[in-house]
Amino acid sequence: MSDTLTEVQAVEETVVEETPAKAAPEAEAPKPVEAPKPAEAPAPPKAEKPKAGRPKSTAKKTRTVELTLTVTGTAEGEWQADLVHGTQRVVSGLVIPAIAVAKAAKELHEDIAEGIESVLEAARDQHRTRMEELEAELAKVKAQLAELSE
Repeated sequence: MSDTLTEVQAVEETVVEETPAKAAPEAEAPKPVEAPKPAEAPAPPKAEKPKAGRPKSTAKKTRTVELTLTVTGTAEGEWQADLVHGTQRVVSGLVIPAIAVAKAAKELHEDIAEGIESVLEAARDQHRTRMEELEAELAKVKAQLAELSE
């Protein structure tokens, strides 16, 4: 019987250690021994709910500047630029050489360079055609002048 009492006392001590609020008074008689319940794992602490609203950003805030550059070209190969800062026009109708437009386009992006190069090539073809017409006309005028000189 002493073994039974030792087991009961051990179970009571375990219960007392697990739940100190429910400690049994020492004067009570030992209760019948029941199979000890498996110890429950303590519940993990509840995570705090995030505060309402957006979290504060740690990114560095940068000031943006709105500049609009408009480059306009004609079929003859004449180029102009307009620059607007916000709503204020800074430059209007500034004449730009075609080579400067081609260089700037290459620096910006390959797709932009291809689009501008096609416009420049069309202008070159038009100027070559016009040059050939003028050379033919010049040759005709020289021939007429030679006939009058003789």
